[in-house]
Amino acid sequence: MRVEERLLKYVSYWTTSDEECRQIPSSERQFELGKVLEQELRDLGLEKVTLTDHCYVYGLLPATKGYADKPAVGFISHMDTAPDFSGKDVKPQIIPDYDGNDVLLKGSGTYLKVSDFPTLKTLKGRTLITTDGTTLLGADDKAGVSEIMTAVEQIITEKIPHGDIWIGFTPDEEVGSGADLFDLDYFKAKFAYTVDGDYEGEVAYENFNAASASFEIKGVNVHPGEAKDIMINAALVGCEIASLLPENETPTHTEGREGFYHLTDFSGDIAHAKVNYIVRDHDKATFEKRLDTLRGIEQKMNGKYHADTVKLNIQHSYSNMLEVIEKNEYVVAIAKKAIKNVGLEPVSRPVRGGTDGARLSFMGLPCPNLGTGGYGFHGPFEHISVEGMDTAVSVIKEIVKITAE
Repeated sequence: MRVEERLLKYVSYWTTSDEECRQIPSSERQFELGKVLEQELRDLGLEKVTLTDHCYVYGLLPATKGYADKPAVGFISHMDTAPDFSGKDVKPQIIPDYDGNDVLLKGSGTYLKVSDFPTLKTLKGRTLITTDGTTLLGADDKAGVSEIMTAVEQIITEKIPHGDIWIGFTPDEEVGSGADLFDLDYFKAKFAYTVDGDYEGEVAYENFNAASASFEIKGVNVHPGEAKDIMINAALVGCEIASLLPENETPTHTEGREGFYHLTDFSGDIAHAKVNYIVRDHDKATFEKRLDTLRGIEQKMNGKYHADTVKLNIQHSYSNMLEVIEKNEYVVAIAKKAIKNVGLEPVSRPVRGGTDGARLSFMGLPCPNLGTGGYGFHGPFEHISVEGMDTAVSVIKEIVKITAE
């Protein structure tokens, strides 16, 4: 099966994760794709194939005879899609020989604009896959899943010699818990790669330190005509909290290694309100200062109003894998050689996000991130080219060849 055929098949499954749920998987619907992938791995002849009770899929392509002493390598992608935008009833648009201009997303009437996504110009002449504007596409990270599955199939059919190759597909990466129950006692790779980036030829090994932060605000509601010095309007306290954070330290105003506070959700009324943030920074010390800023706001609000007006809950998501990868530079060197072997210059940028690989690296499995060839993730402007996915498949195969040398 061609890589784009796999992508179109996998995006038909609704696998949006649920950021309000603390179970793994956070949504039972992720099992539907998990069952499909489990069966496909079995059909390809892999061993140790399993779908766990927590929706992790594992499989092993055993080493070619005479190559059992070569390092075991792993490839990992996630099955869930981001809760930021609908992932249900995805209707991809396939555009052969893309002309390099703006693309009408026919379901919504909006346009995928070159002015917003300049990289579209580099995709001219390719087969482009977009959304119809009513959902996200799900290339993050079903493109990675497709590329891994296609590479495994080609390694088998082309009889490419290899050491042990471990495959892992995770749930809930988009809500920060994809690596929580990843079984490294079962998944016996020496090192691995998540296939969850964007740019073709990318190998990323520096990501955000990340946490989520939630302010629970308890108001005091009385008749507005008798409210003087009594009422505490929880919604207004939420607005006050938001106003205390630097307005230029948001995703809209930052780039590169600059961190931010990102207001993701604000709901409530006079009696109760909830303000949710994600906090990101590449520098660990600056990241901790950001969390201290939030704690200071909690104290300030409780000092101004009642002592129990605001309750802050901070949950760490992942850390910058750079400190682990710096001690295992060979993993990046292999990927860069593979990328050069397919005719590209390796791209390594600080990732303004995170992957399961960041968590796995700190769990003892060095795990940089490879590009899938997709862009505009987490929304209706998500897009990818067939040729970009083919390149990612080739990079995976080259890594396998290099590891077996």
